Amino acid sequence: MRTTVTLDADVVKALQDRMRERGSGFKETINAALRRGLRADAPSTVCYSIPVFDSEIRPGLTRATGSCGPFVSPRSTEFRSPR
Repeated sequence: MRTTVTLDADVVKALQDRMRERGSGFKETINAALRRGLRADAPSTVCYSIPVFDSEIRPGLTRATGSCGPFVSPRSTEFRSPR
């Protein structure tokens, strides 16, 4: 597709710098930049999971502060504020 687009001076400078760094042409550079920008707006499809491990924390020792108190169960993964 052919189109006419007016680019701001800072965008032109960034494109020229990128073209010089990579030794690529204008069309290749602007298409790559547009693809990256459009992908950044797309919702992520990556699912993250965090492994859970047993710990040797003694009962009464909170994970959040390292101090003694009844606020966090040693087997709990939640942190709660004191009431």
